[in-house]
Amino acid sequence: MQAREPGRLSPAVADIRNAVRSSVADLAPGALVLTACSGGADSLALAAALAFAGPREGLRVGGVTVDHGLQEGSAGRAASVAATLTELGLDPVRSVAVTVGEAGGPEAAARAARYLAMRRVADETGAAAVLLGHTLDDQAETVLLGLARGSGTRSLAGMAPRRDVYRRPLLGIRRAQTAAACAAQGLQPWQDPHNDDRRFARVRVRLDVLPVLEAALGPGVAEALARTATQLRADADVLDQMSERQATVAQSLAATDLAVLQDAIRSRVLRSAAVAAGCPPGALTSAHVRRVDELVTNWHGQRWVDLPGGVRAARRDGQVLFTGGVANGRQ
Repeated sequence: MQAREPGRLSPAVADIRNAVRSSVADLAPGALVLTACSGGADSLALAAALAFAGPREGLRVGGVTVDHGLQEGSAGRAASVAATLTELGLDPVRSVAVTVGEAGGPEAAARAARYLAMRRVADETGAAAVLLGHTLDDQAETVLLGLARGSGTRSLAGMAPRRDVYRRPLLGIRRAQTAAACAAQGLQPWQDPHNDDRRFARVRVRLDVLPVLEAALGPGVAEALARTATQLRADADVLDQMSERQATVAQSLAATDLAVLQDAIRSRVLRSAAVAAGCPPGALTSAHVRRVDELVTNWHGQRWVDLPGGVRAARRDGQVLFTGGVANGRQ
């Protein structure tokens, strides 16, 4: 269905459209922009905003929905979402079924399958960008999860507004605003039962942890966590750039070359090598990296370090080597 234009533009609708305009302002006229949509309020509000704002910016607009096959009736739901995207005026629209593996746990495996599918559609269609519906609330949850895992600065930096072909226009938008935008436009979001399933850590953070923090510390906790992510991302970006330059010094991962690097740089070089070897990024904690670092800084003949994803780090003949796992790029 075409989104209903309210007689008086809803502030939530206006905010989301403005966020989309800002996110795609650098793209050349005629470029194709896809939006990923699960049918939930966040991604549905984003799709409606792109359908409205994209053509007015001279852009072609399309959509993609991914069927993870994890719930009964998921194929029919994906078809319904695709039909809604088409009715909103998006073209092309793709519905992609994926097989979810087990590496890194159910959430990480579903995410990996989803990103692979979206990237494939972007490549096939020549899309300049794929918009994702992560909100400020999602960012706050990501920071808390990273803090709980002890995953380091990069994890606490949360989700980037842009990475590769992906863009997240709604990181400054609250989840309540996307629900209000859908209501104002007569859109009916799908309520994913997984969003209330406390088996998932993110759901427990959303339903249990953040409300307790808000009650104890007062309103504004989510916004403060999102600001923290922005500040830490700037620091992490600088350290990552430095580590990329220094990685050439230790490209062979020779222990003697690694040992002369600053701690913050060396840990990033080792983490990148572990991820490249197949460690799921979300499962690789600072404790894992610290144990690998001891192969360089506290070597006393230890045999190896087991890492997530079936990867093993060991020191042999003066080299730090990563074996096992499946090569896996960062999302």
